[in-house]
Amino acid sequence: MIEPHAPAPPGAPPPWAGPARLPVRPDTGRFLVLACVFVCAACGLVYELELVALASYLTGDSVTQASVVLSVMVFAMGIGSLAAKRLRRHAAVAFGALEALLALVGGCSAMALYAVFAWTGGWGGVWASGPRWLLVAFSLAIGLLIGAEVPLLMDLIQRIRRQDAGGAVADLFAADYVGALVGGLAFPFLLLPLLGQLTGAMLTGAVNAIAGGALVLGLFRRDLTHRARWLLLVANLAVLGVLATATVLVDDFERAAREAVYGKDVRVALQTGAREIALTGGTDGRPLDLYVDGRLRVSGRDEDRYHEALVHPAMDGPHARVLVLGGGDGLAVREVLRHPGVRRVDVVALDSAVVDLARRDPALSRLNDHAYGDARVHVSTADPFRRLRGPAPVPSYDVVIADLPAPGITASTKLYSEEFYGLVRRDLAPGGRLVVHAGPVSARPHVFWTVEATLRAAGLRTTPYRVEGRDSGSADGPGRTAGASRAPRDWGFVLASRTARPVLGLDPRGPRPATLTQRSLRAEQRAAETTRIGGLAASTLVHPRY
Repeated sequence: MIEPHAPAPPGAPPPWAGPARLPVRPDTGRFLVLACVFVCAACGLVYELELVALASYLTGDSVTQASVVLSVMVFAMGIGSLAAKRLRRHAAVAFGALEALLALVGGCSAMALYAVFAWTGGWGGVWASGPRWLLVAFSLAIGLLIGAEVPLLMDLIQRIRRQDAGGAVADLFAADYVGALVGGLAFPFLLLPLLGQLTGAMLTGAVNAIAGGALVLGLFRRDLTHRARWLLLVANLAVLGVLATATVLVDDFERAAREAVYGKDVRVALQTGAREIALTGGTDGRPLDLYVDGRLRVSGRDEDRYHEALVHPAMDGPHARVLVLGGGDGLAVREVLRHPGVRRVDVVALDSAVVDLARRDPALSRLNDHAYGDARVHVSTADPFRRLRGPAPVPSYDVVIADLPAPGITASTKLYSEEFYGLVRRDLAPGGRLVVHAGPVSARPHVFWTVEATLRAAGLRTTPYRVEGRDSGSADGPGRTAGASRAPRDWGFVLASRTARPVLGLDPRGPRPATLTQRSLRAEQRAAETTRIGGLAASTLVHPRY
């Protein structure tokens, strides 16, 4: 609520010469300044959330990226507030220039980050960290500009009608915090689903430029020289022109960036909320690749080796009822259905769009042998943790297959926690088996053995093993960033049971895998054991260790 006017106590004279010459009444002028504070605060928070969302998409670690963006931005806001003290004598023109610059930097930040990721992220070396350094640079620049807003706005509102500092600060902060609330809600529920990250950021920049320019050129134009008015007008029109041009070209930019990330053979590209799904190849003899959020989830070159190693050892025993957690592409389900005696397969998929592609895309459905057309398969789209917290199934599952994104991705950390495995243990039949994809052993042994330690902490008996990829360009199952040069050379798995330690083997009555033998599995088990790291603590919901 805007406080009524209260005279300021005597003290040092303000840095400005006298009251502003407004074209409106002082009360209207104060309202317009606070409305501009509201709009600018909403835009500032959208910039912040857009950086966090895009950085999480590009690098996968949402906790780290959010921490970097928030800490750097808050620090920069403090520096910006100090720097703005030197601009207070020219508060109106300084605020107008600052908002034009903020609109340009904030509006173009998403496109610049995506461009660096797409065209330099696969170069390796120092270039591989380019998006991270650019994220810090944008966080710093946007924080500096946002931090400089409040001191200048404080001077502007005092020039309209001077009041005690506490009342003026309360009015400004009230408008600022309400605007931040609106921006924070608009980003996930309006801008992101309707416009996407790039267009949403540019529209926010345009609103920011219009609000700042309109306030200074409309309300405080009599305080500006003729030259300053024209410079600000030209600057704002130039910013709006850049943002409008970028918005018109955004579709072409996205197509070119996708080709840089995925190659030129992109057949399908879908944007579902904050997620991007792409399919490449799959026609004319070219191998099919499935990407989710820029990470290779399925590589047609060697997906059979990964999925056979994931599924077949777990099926060596009772397997009438099977639960697949993740695996929306249907490839793990394909391997399950190859075994005789399977009566029901429940799939808890993370993303309905991937399931739809697995059903409808000719190349992907052909690769999974039209698994979702089998009457024994029942699919639901849900969070696996939430699904397992429901009533225990009757009867219990003979086999549970966790075909989930790698544990190093923050969003999936809870699906590799002791609590999660405790829920799985409850749903397993007494002689049932659980198999978990635990990431590459050679590249990330600490993560792999933390998964194994977490399974043991949940009361399960474990048998770790690994299989090698066919070449250095193979995917590490779910969760690998695009780029063959960074692909690990193996996949790690952990087979677990409620009772005795499971024996690694293949069902003698089941199908013969194309890439596995009993001897190779035993050799891979021994190879995994040579990398064992002892004394690792379990990962929990409140203390993730990946």
